[in-house]
Amino acid sequence: MKLLIVLSCMAVAAYARPDSTYTDKYDQVNLDEILSNPRLRIPYIKCLLDQGKCSPEGKELKAHISEAMSNKCGKCTAKQREGSRVVIGYIINHEPEYWQQLTAKYDPERKYVKEYENELKKISHA
Repeated sequence: MKLLIVLSCMAVAAYARPDSTYTDKYDQVNLDEILSNPRLRIPYIKCLLDQGKCSPEGKELKAHISEAMSNKCGKCTAKQREGSRVVIGYIINHEPEYWQQLTAKYDPERKYVKEYENELKKISHA
């Protein structure tokens, strides 16, 4: 789940604050718009895979993926956690080739994603 939660922060990227949560600066990003538009969605994924340029949000996301994986998104806001489930569910169900690449890069031993992957496969998002 750690990888899953972090990846969804594509839209709600993370800056650490002294109060031990990531910034809520991006919590109002329209995830439906990003997920439904490949021109918006794919650049975030390619950024994470080091296959393309990164937006400021993408850079912040990349900077915090490992930490979020290690603490089960312990610094995420509630909105970021929910958004993570939606985004990762979408990627698993609609972009399986990218999901495999992201998993290989950020969790090659699959120790974080395997326990949550089946649950997130059930998330249906257009």
